[in-house]
Amino acid sequence: MAKKKTVKNGIDNSEFFEALRLMEEEKGIPQKYIAEKFAEAIVVAARKDYGGNEIVSCVIDPEKQIFTVTARKEVVDVVEDSFTQISREDAAAIDPKSVELGFVEISLDPRKFGRVVAQNSKNNFRQGVREAERGQTLAEFQSHNRELVTAVVHKIDPKTGNAILTIGHTEATLPKLEQVPDEVINEGDHIKVYVVDVKETDRGAKIMLSRTHPGLVKRLFETEVPEIFDGTVEIKSVSRQAGSRTKIAVWSPDPEVDAIGACIGPKGARVNKIVEELAGEKIDIVKYSENPVEFITEALSPAKVVSVEILSEEPKVCKASVPEAQLSLAIGNKGQNVRLAAKLTGWKIDIHPESGFFGE
Repeated sequence: MAKKKTVKNGIDNSEFFEALRLMEEEKGIPQKYIAEKFAEAIVVAARKDYGGNEIVSCVIDPEKQIFTVTARKEVVDVVEDSFTQISREDAAAIDPKSVELGFVEISLDPRKFGRVVAQNSKNNFRQGVREAERGQTLAEFQSHNRELVTAVVHKIDPKTGNAILTIGHTEATLPKLEQVPDEVINEGDHIKVYVVDVKETDRGAKIMLSRTHPGLVKRLFETEVPEIFDGTVEIKSVSRQAGSRTKIAVWSPDPEVDAIGACIGPKGARVNKIVEELAGEKIDIVKYSENPVEFITEALSPAKVVSVEILSEEPKVCKASVPEAQLSLAIGNKGQNVRLAAKLTGWKIDIHPESGFFGE
């Protein structure tokens, strides 16, 4: 035997609330939020039948499956405004207690709204749902701002190279410039991206994603290294040339803890997992020091540094001397090593051979 449907005010409650449930599943928007927007749209539409007066209310409760639309009119002896007032006789016919209360709640049937009013209600509801979707997206990504999220590659734009990603119920764009150079991304791939920023605009939430940002590496280390996650080891700074090399400075307040060893992991397991995620990007893990000479010396690894001379505190400028044979290693390919060391430490570093003379 078919289940009997509950109908109030001309509204099939079971089908209506089932539609709300499905929309929550598909769009990820809470039923309560959708119900509020729908109620607002009904009120806006219904008021037009009452001269625009604010006497109409709509209650939609998904949990209790209540859907009511009412107009509240004042009970008077002589009706001067038919939109907002009702005679005692007419009010008593609706609710005998209304004469004593001084007002009456009139149940409305949404089906009796005119076609234009109904269309306006539909449009208002659609606008409300769009606003809900934008609000939901904004709230979701604001909670992940400066964090790491996993996304599925939905498609690649053949013209721009931009990747359209699906993150939960939301689509977002990973621009070509924020992708790691020479990294191949295919449709269907699961990739990790860093949420650089989330801004609210007239067109909704603007989400800035990146695979090249240093923050991506920092969050990967926090994920893979328990000592970083629990605060035993701290990441002091990160500098990165995406797709090629990253330098990361780590430190522990506990002198008994090997901060670099913790990041490398047993047989290099932890750092290797991060290198794999970054498609083979080289990672230099160095020890942070509040002593700038020591920090700069560490930052220039894998080159061996003989000495560091501080030339200026403001601006921060120093001279690093290295053995002749280590000169090219200290500078790096196209100046990469010294450039990343400078970003890591905040010091401008001039590299000089130990002899003081550059070779021919």
